[in-house]
Amino acid sequence: MVIMIETLPFIQTKQEGKLIRKFSPSVDDHELKWHQDEKDRIVTVIESGGWSFQIDDNLPNKLQKKQKLHIPKFVWHRVIKGNEDLIVEIEEVDL
Repeated sequence: MVIMIETLPFIQTKQEGKLIRKFSPSVDDHELKWHQDEKDRIVTVIESGGWSFQIDDNLPNKLQKKQKLHIPKFVWHRVIKGNEDLIVEIEEVDL
């Protein structure tokens, strides 16, 4: 029997009930997959690093420092690699 453990393309910590994620530009593009979340999220960009964010059926948008994004639950989305670290703060919310 083979057990597959999927590694995540970011380093994650928790501070004051919020998730802090750091994505490195050295991550392989294939690891940055389209996905959905089970809860609504408010994402605040701490460092943008030239990364972009894309919601299904929309063009990608460059992320900006201090930008806030609302990502509704079950909406397909992804990040697109930049040239420096991307650091975001994630708060799961019930809207």
